[in-house]
Amino acid sequence: MHDLQDHHDDRGNAGQRRQRIERHTRQDHQDDHHSGELYRYVRIVHFVRSTGVPDTGPISPQVGRVVLMKAHLTRILATALAGTVIFTAGPATASARPVTPKTDLSGLAEMVDRIVPEQLAKSRIPGAAVVVVSGGRTVLAKGYGVADVATRRPVDPRRTGFFTGSLAKLFTATAALQLVDDGKLDLRADVNRYLTTFKIKDSYPGRPVTLEHLLTYTAGFDDDIVGLAEADPEDVGSLADSLADRQPRRVRPPGTRVAYDNYGMALAGHLVESASGQPFAQYVEQHVLKPLGMNATSLAVPHAAAVDANLAGAYRPSADGYATVKGQYGPWAPTGTGSVSTPADMGRFMLAQLNDDPRVGENVARRLREQHYAQDPRIPAMGYAFEQRSRNGHRLIFKDGEVPGHHNVMALLPEQNIGVYVVFNGDGVDGVADWNGQSLVNRIIDQYLPAKAASTRTVPGGDTARYAGTYRSTRTSRTSLMKVSTLFATPSVQANAGGTLTTTGLSLDPERTTQHWVPIGPGLFQERDGQAKIAFDDEGTLSSSMNPSEALEKLAWSDEPMLHMVLSGLSALVFVLAFLALPITALVRALRGRSRAGARPHPAGARVARLLAWITAALVTVFVGGIAMTMSDPNVVMELTSLYAPPLAVLPIVATAGLVFSVLVAGCAVAAWAKGWWARPGRLCYTALALAGVAFFKIAMTYNLLALPFPTN
Repeated sequence: MHDLQDHHDDRGNAGQRRQRIERHTRQDHQDDHHSGELYRYVRIVHFVRSTGVPDTGPISPQVGRVVLMKAHLTRILATALAGTVIFTAGPATASARPVTPKTDLSGLAEMVDRIVPEQLAKSRIPGAAVVVVSGGRTVLAKGYGVADVATRRPVDPRRTGFFTGSLAKLFTATAALQLVDDGKLDLRADVNRYLTTFKIKDSYPGRPVTLEHLLTYTAGFDDDIVGLAEADPEDVGSLADSLADRQPRRVRPPGTRVAYDNYGMALAGHLVESASGQPFAQYVEQHVLKPLGMNATSLAVPHAAAVDANLAGAYRPSADGYATVKGQYGPWAPTGTGSVSTPADMGRFMLAQLNDDPRVGENVARRLREQHYAQDPRIPAMGYAFEQRSRNGHRLIFKDGEVPGHHNVMALLPEQNIGVYVVFNGDGVDGVADWNGQSLVNRIIDQYLPAKAASTRTVPGGDTARYAGTYRSTRTSRTSLMKVSTLFATPSVQANAGGTLTTTGLSLDPERTTQHWVPIGPGLFQERDGQAKIAFDDEGTLSSSMNPSEALEKLAWSDEPMLHMVLSGLSALVFVLAFLALPITALVRALRGRSRAGARPHPAGARVARLLAWITAALVTVFVGGIAMTMSDPNVVMELTSLYAPPLAVLPIVATAGLVFSVLVAGCAVAAWAKGWWARPGRLCYTALALAGVAFFKIAMTYNLLALPFPTN
């Protein structure tokens, strides 16, 4: 691998990093010794009555853990009597020394105690955990509900493990920047310099993919995670082999559009392997997790027995309670498939971020949070894996992570030195869990960092008609069946009088599907009665402050999902009617033939043609019914897609069989007119069925719903 021959002699920077860690640790012990008479270690076990969560018992230990905390004994007793829940992950480091918090968070525990149980009950989620850090220490760490539905094991933020999902991308970016500082990776070099077992295709000569592109989601890879996951961690293959086998098409030049990219981040993790000479999970453990004391976090798959013993179950609502969800494991560990952490460990990571902890490298945390790519400079955009956002005028650094059944949100307010982490072990009704986490973050910020009164200065909007239309995310897959989701969820923009806009489908809030916008600059709009902004560039690309990790591109009229929905719906209706009508007409004809002596039967070719038509109609009916059942529950869609489970995998095969028979039906339609089969109404009906097949399967091909041996888009 690249530079491995110099691996032994080129570890100076890594050695310096280890020396810094040891120096900070020694300093911590010295500080603890000198403050011995003034401070005490106190064991606090806090029991909180469970509310709003069924079947957790009358008294549920919401914290129930040992807390080691340097503070005046009298102050700790006063805090405990006041009902404030405090949880510290361990002695503060020299780089993250506790300081006087800039924001008074009084009443935080009571507020979270009120909100989270309500979310669990309303959304039908078994458990959750919340961690808040401020002033260099953890000020809140609480578990709610249960980690395991069967055993009723409660959520313990110190012990209970949760799948991190894409929050693991932050570990990947941290590791990559460490190796950049060590001189083993270059942010702006062609990634092929470091790849030995496979190469990234040179789809855009002179415009190579770089590590900078990978960390900012601007590499230009198509998105395809269909079948990436495994139900059994023992079946997970190697990162390098998977990246080589599943290399997606490059669909745009690098650095031109932001589009959330799992393959790109997985490739960044492989560069860490190549440059360090260590397996990815091992490198991250030694250089990112262990230095921060994140000993309960693991990116290795399969997990160690201790990790699995404390792992929370993954669930979705079902008719009789909860169903267990699979699909959390996969070879792309750098993206978060299979990685596990505890809420307490994520609190440690937030502290390291907010305090620019040198144990992960000088200025590495700061560079992760800084903005490195903006689709539109007027809209907050991308750091390295982190998203730049804003709330109440405060800079917000954000990352969420999802796998089937587990949903995480992390939000940092660097200027206020506050971090919030929320995790759920259930998808929730209609997949609402991720929004529940974001909603809690917003409510905490609104409570303690309210917006200052300010008036939005509007400007004449001019002609906004050019912005009107339907848009599609740059993340939309062009080559996999994931594209079908855009048939059902595509944002739209409507131009109004006075230069204002109305949008549908942009908001992440499921209860705020429609938003209204007023112009505040050329192509720049502010949400009326809201905080979001959207911007349009000269090419018609829409950027949104609500989701900086994706841009939106305006669709041509021929690509409008509504047009495709109408055509596919009408053609599917023709097939369903044919499926029902053909057997009935055949039965009626048979009965009439018996009663009429000497009636001439239809030619054999005509009878075969009718049979082919019915088989085609039956296949299309089964396919449409399967799609409808699959798409009815977004939680099921997520699991089936990641696993490419049989209920989903069989549908493209059924559709392809229908295509084959539809071609035969088209040929029979020509023969029917040439040979005079049936009366004119019968030939017209048969021709309509053939034309319905052309429309239906053209749209199926457009959305990658056929199992063909060659690409169709």
